[in-house]
Amino acid sequence: MEGIEWSEYERRVVDTVKWCQERNESPLVWSIEMGKWATQVPSPDLGQVLVSHLCFQNNTPSLWKFLEGAMSSGLLFPVQVLSLLSASIIPHRRSQPEAYSLYLQLLNRYALSFNPVVSDVSRQTIINSVDRALKLSEIYDIRVLELGHVFVLFFFSIIIGLIDSVLDDWGLLQSSLERPSLAFGNTNSKDMDIDSKQSSNLARKEHHEELRTKNSFMALEVLGKLTESKKSLLLLRLIHLNMPKKFNGLLCSLQLFKAHHLASSDLNPAKQLLARFSANIERVVDFVHHLDKRQLIGMLVDNGPPCRPVSQLNFESAFSACWVPLDIYMENVMDGKQLVKSAIDVIAEVVITLQILNQASWQETFLALWLSALRLVQRERDPLEGPVPHLEARLCVLLSIVPLAIAKVLEDEDQVYSPSALGNSMSAYEKAHALRKYGLISSLQVLGQFSGLLCPPASVVNAANIAAAKAATHVHNSKNEKGSGPGYGNHGQGLMKAGGNMRHLIVEACIARNLIDASAYFWPCYVVASAITPSDTSPNQNSPWSTFMEGASLSSSLISSLVTTPASSLQEIEKLYHIAVNGSKEEKSAASKILCGASLRIGWNIQEHVVRFVVKLLSPPTPLNSGPRSHLVDHMSMLYGILKEASLIDTVHILSLHGVVPEIAASLVPLCEVFGSLEPTSRNKSSKGDEPNVYMIFSLAFLFLLRLWKFYKPPIEQCITEHARAFRGELTLEYLLLLRNSRSTSFQYETNSNPDHIGCISDKAIYIDSYPKLRSWYCQNKSCVASTLSGLSSESPVHEVSNKILNMVYSKMTITGSSSSGSPASTGEDTLQRPMLPAWEVLEAIPYVLEAILTACAHGRLSSRNLTIGLRDLVDFLPASLATIISYFSAEITRGIWKSVPMNGIDWPSPQAILLTVESEIKEILAAVGVNIPTCSYEASEIVLPLPMAALAVFGPKRSVVGMTLSLFHARSVFRQNKEAVAQLLRSCFTAFLGSQLAATTSLSNQSSVNGLLGFTISACSIHPFVAPGFLYLRSCRTIQNVQYVNGVIVGLVAEYAQELSVRWERKECRRLKSSQASLCLATTKAKEVATLGASLLCIAGGFQLVQELYTETIPTWLLSSSEAESKQGEVSAVSCVVEGYAMAYLLILSGSIMWGVQVQQPNWLFTRRARIVEIHMDFLAGVLDGNISLGCHPSTWKAYVSCLVGLLVKFAPAWIQGVNPKTLRTLASGLRGWHECELALSLLERGGTAVMGSAAELVNVTS
Repeated sequence: MEGIEWSEYERRVVDTVKWCQERNESPLVWSIEMGKWATQVPSPDLGQVLVSHLCFQNNTPSLWKFLEGAMSSGLLFPVQVLSLLSASIIPHRRSQPEAYSLYLQLLNRYALSFNPVVSDVSRQTIINSVDRALKLSEIYDIRVLELGHVFVLFFFSIIIGLIDSVLDDWGLLQSSLERPSLAFGNTNSKDMDIDSKQSSNLARKEHHEELRTKNSFMALEVLGKLTESKKSLLLLRLIHLNMPKKFNGLLCSLQLFKAHHLASSDLNPAKQLLARFSANIERVVDFVHHLDKRQLIGMLVDNGPPCRPVSQLNFESAFSACWVPLDIYMENVMDGKQLVKSAIDVIAEVVITLQILNQASWQETFLALWLSALRLVQRERDPLEGPVPHLEARLCVLLSIVPLAIAKVLEDEDQVYSPSALGNSMSAYEKAHALRKYGLISSLQVLGQFSGLLCPPASVVNAANIAAAKAATHVHNSKNEKGSGPGYGNHGQGLMKAGGNMRHLIVEACIARNLIDASAYFWPCYVVASAITPSDTSPNQNSPWSTFMEGASLSSSLISSLVTTPASSLQEIEKLYHIAVNGSKEEKSAASKILCGASLRIGWNIQEHVVRFVVKLLSPPTPLNSGPRSHLVDHMSMLYGILKEASLIDTVHILSLHGVVPEIAASLVPLCEVFGSLEPTSRNKSSKGDEPNVYMIFSLAFLFLLRLWKFYKPPIEQCITEHARAFRGELTLEYLLLLRNSRSTSFQYETNSNPDHIGCISDKAIYIDSYPKLRSWYCQNKSCVASTLSGLSSESPVHEVSNKILNMVYSKMTITGSSSSGSPASTGEDTLQRPMLPAWEVLEAIPYVLEAILTACAHGRLSSRNLTIGLRDLVDFLPASLATIISYFSAEITRGIWKSVPMNGIDWPSPQAILLTVESEIKEILAAVGVNIPTCSYEASEIVLPLPMAALAVFGPKRSVVGMTLSLFHARSVFRQNKEAVAQLLRSCFTAFLGSQLAATTSLSNQSSVNGLLGFTISACSIHPFVAPGFLYLRSCRTIQNVQYVNGVIVGLVAEYAQELSVRWERKECRRLKSSQASLCLATTKAKEVATLGASLLCIAGGFQLVQELYTETIPTWLLSSSEAESKQGEVSAVSCVVEGYAMAYLLILSGSIMWGVQVQQPNWLFTRRARIVEIHMDFLAGVLDGNISLGCHPSTWKAYVSCLVGLLVKFAPAWIQGVNPKTLRTLASGLRGWHECELALSLLERGGTAVMGSAAELVNVTS
């Protein structure tokens, strides 16, 4: 209305009120007369005028009665009227106690009265009116657009206003309240002034004071009544989930109440009222929607914890099935070439995710983690796979990586849960931390029951015995201090100690990181009695590290002992580091050798610190006055020791597990730049001797750096996508450096925030452009791989260097040939032939040298024998040239310009002796895992190789045949080229994991087996090896060119096995089981295990990219297509379809959870990407529900999939829902309501954020 119209309208309404009051009309007449001014029902304008007239000029009982009748009849909208009254009366409750009392009565009756069915005009007017009255947009910092939204915020504002009013009336609330509140509309002093003017009569004043006190108790009583219904609980839950900070304000007020009501005797009468209100608010925090388990969907989604150990006998097999992602990931990191994250971070994330999805206690979670790591150690194998990491790396995972991951889990409670989950109470945080800590301790206690997994490998027996002796000594000393301890006696008598096993090493690793304390030594059966001599009482009494810390000089014998004995404390490593940086030349060399010895390889209790110091030593500090010469030259002996030991295969893998590969690469870059630019000081020093020289240090650093970027694998999303296939190439050096630079800030933050943290990198970014020599070679290497070499001018510097190197190589061939003919070789003459050149200049010239050698060989001027001699001499001269040789020959192989040479055993070595054997073993391995495909057999005479490949094959002693046969096998890898082989291998993985439970002769209660999937041990080298299907899959999946194909195969297998499980449940012979709901729960649990395996294999094969495709393409395609089982059988039971839909929903949720977690707090890039992928999938589901997309699957499958997916999202990954479009959420909720899944629909809307709070409130109003 316009201003004049409103004034006239207001005057007429007021006149009608006065007329009704003067004639003392009944409420019916009031309603009839006032209804004449209502242009629509409910009438927001009428409500606005009446409330403004009521407060406080016309505070008569008749008008209050009319307001109640009007709200009851629907003439006025209760939410609007109560909002206007709240804004007017609550601030003046002291001066107007009668009005406040009447207001509380109306509030008690109509606060939860809400009818969203109003006209559009009235709706917007009501929204604006309530928003202005309660200042909702200002207080909650949101735009109020829906009537349901108004209802939620109105109700919460009323609750806050009443509790603040009571606190203020009782003097418990500070005047400096941070949040706005209805309790403070005006100042308190003004209220009292008004009251004094109106209450000149002493009796009336006393009556008002008595009424104020009564009103405070009445307000508390109203709070209890308003919050006890399910409707109010659900409304407050919307605030709790979507506005946690606001809800925490309510919790703070409640804590303030509890803190004072016992201290003040005046508040004793309110004790029961407060307890009632507090219990109602606690119900809001603890409330969980429970679906109707009488319906199949409700039973599936709310099917409790899936894995509970019945006894130790079946725990290891049954329980492990729920945690198979841990086993698969741990075995996968044994590949040793994944470096985007450290194994510590990934294991911690997987543990948290699986704990939530498995609904497991922390004892079960940590126990599953220990068992997976122990199984990893038991799968240690001899080098049947080639130069891959073995026992040391596996022990590193068990005794270093896993304890560090547990420490990270214990530290990250605030990131696992949303702020509202624990509230602001520190005790809640401490309780959560204590639960995890207790779970860790109890898991270690239970671990002692698994004796089969605790048997230490032979090389670890001594370390386990030392750990057991340490525990026995501690117990013995404690007993003696107490003057008791039968069986232990005095120091002079024999002691008792435990036989060492892997649990003793695990406990020591946990104690070293303060995860537990020494009370673990007193656990039952931890120290098992067996007689020992008194000399065993102090395991460390003769430790060489004690001698070292006492100040002994680093003699040869002490150095040898320190190299083979791991350090036991950080102080020992710190002292060693300072010697390596500041000691003499000999001390630096010895310290670096010691640091990279046993302390790095098997010093599990301090391994993370040793790793940090190793990285620091690769970048020694720059002195203040270093001069023009690089300070790195002064550390040659130390760098030589570090590079030589740290570049060993097992050591590199340990460094990779700790996630420092990018930092190591960044440290190697300046080493390569500096030492590659220096000229060698003498021709007489052998580059392969123990004495460090420029060439050797450069070669060690350069080959180390090359290994990191050539052989480590990039994440799948970084790979080139070509023809709808992901081609996994090699890492680039730029990527490694960028990865390091992105971490430097976080490392600096950790160093500054944690004084105990050992920083290992500087905050200075490192780019390849800052190192011109390395960049020049890097660009040349890439161009050499991409195209043929261009011609060189005879006057160019590179041409001159090439000629010098060729002269050296040919002279070596001549000398060697003369020597083999009986003429003596002159080593002095050989030394003089070596050019004195910087390493970078040599590397730049080597491609041209190799081209000249290959050309001479191709034209018959150079024999294969002399070619091999020349190449080996080149590597002997500069070991770093090995990288260029391999890179150049590999590039030349692909060009196809060189002639092929026969591998006939005359000119070139023949593979006949071993090739047939290798191929036979390969066939046996494939057949054993169920892969049966035709393969081609080659006769030895048929094998011809391009000249560069033949040169590579014969290059190196005893490596020719091995390198050639491995190359042939790799080129003909069936999993790279054959989709059918991939499908067969995946099916074998599922069969091995499920065991024989699907066979007709076994029951559903048979347990699945991780050992069947990955193997327990591998057969000895002398026997034809058996490789478990899962192990073979992990080693082969990254070679699959069309990795997207894996998605479709896994989805098909999960659907197939899920249907088979449900069919078994429905068979006639299972009629006895069908009488129990538990049997169907067991079938769905097995289907869940199938989905768990599928998700794990899928994530390992393709990572983020494959999971994204699962959400956006594979699952939608599966829903749009008719299932093969339905096509073959014609009719599929509803139960079978439901179990299939559930398994597919769980596959989707678990795959996403493994890749991007279920935590609330995520990096921005990950949150954005996750939200986009989930939203695409949810939009597809909404499109089907809207009728825009036609399905091909069974209707029961569709309904089960959507319902279970929503249920799993709400239960396990609610943080994902907030990124979904509000319109999509409303569509999904509407569809669920149409299936009578109202609780599920409400659960979805509850988690959708403030944008759908209105829709959720309207659904609450309907269902409650």
